[in-house]
Amino acid sequence: MMMEVPVNSSFTLAKIAEIKSRYFPGICVAATIGIAACFLADRYSAPTMLMALLLGLSFNFLGEESRCQPGIEFSAKTLLRIGVALLGLRITFNDVLTLGWKPLVLVCTSVILTIGFGVLMARWLGFSKRFGVLTGGSVAICGASAAMAISSVMPQNEETKRNTLFTVISVTTLSTIAMIFYPMIAKSLLMSPQEAGIFLGGTIHDVAQVVGAGYSVSDEVGDLSTFVKLLRVAMLVPIVLAIGMAFRYSSENSGNSTGRIPIPGFLIGFVALFAANSLELIPLVIADFFADSSSALLLTAVAALGVNTSLKEIVTVGWQPVVLVVCETLFIATLVVGFISLQ
Repeated sequence: MMMEVPVNSSFTLAKIAEIKSRYFPGICVAATIGIAACFLADRYSAPTMLMALLLGLSFNFLGEESRCQPGIEFSAKTLLRIGVALLGLRITFNDVLTLGWKPLVLVCTSVILTIGFGVLMARWLGFSKRFGVLTGGSVAICGASAAMAISSVMPQNEETKRNTLFTVISVTTLSTIAMIFYPMIAKSLLMSPQEAGIFLGGTIHDVAQVVGAGYSVSDEVGDLSTFVKLLRVAMLVPIVLAIGMAFRYSSENSGNSTGRIPIPGFLIGFVALFAANSLELIPLVIADFFADSSSALLLTAVAALGVNTSLKEIVTVGWQPVVLVVCETLFIATLVVGFISLQ
């Protein structure tokens, strides 16, 4: 007796094949660029995200290739959201409670004030509030990852894409500079290990650079600076949610909204994984694996963003955006040093 294959089964297989042929080439391009970026970063001790961006820009012509375009778009958007959600596995409630209430107050205050400063500074330099929020949020929270997350809840257009790429490049570059010089500053100011950990974790943009700077001083400073940095990462959820709601409210006032305030799915995922990891519901081996996977997904997304953007668009931004990001970086550093001096 012959067994008949259900129609739904054949339909599903055909659908999978269609999806594979549509997205696989572009995803492979972005992933390959990310792998190459890892190799070059290890070989020349350079920031991986920055290398992925620069390599992506050099393959910009593939962004216009019909076979690659869907997969590259998928990598820049969907893989980004998954990667941000998986960041929730990098921090637990115990990490938040370890430092007490003072660092919590510092982190919350510095993040909010830096974003506000970014908006005011952007308006003064003639830019939109969106650009100030994007740069201020990336400086205040977690660099390139925050820039990508904030950008995803903003109105999507060519300006947003160009601003996002510039922000990722600038904060990654400044974070690398800070990784080199901030430990020297902490030493020159005669900071204690606890003060140095708070300073490095509270000011450097990207997690990887915080780790590099902290452990270059000592293991104690490295552990503390990483914890403080993860507190800033935890601010990603409320900040991105607030930004998304603000843009929705703005759309309602202009009559372009459906009247619904959506909660991004990747933020829900971030909170769920953060809670599950804190309650030890996820085995450590699995949690570590997916936490590491978030880095790979974010790297792939950044590479795809580079492919999707023309270098000529970045060159046209001028010197004012550079001034904006540098001022935001100096602002948060001044806030943290002031907090330490008052203790």
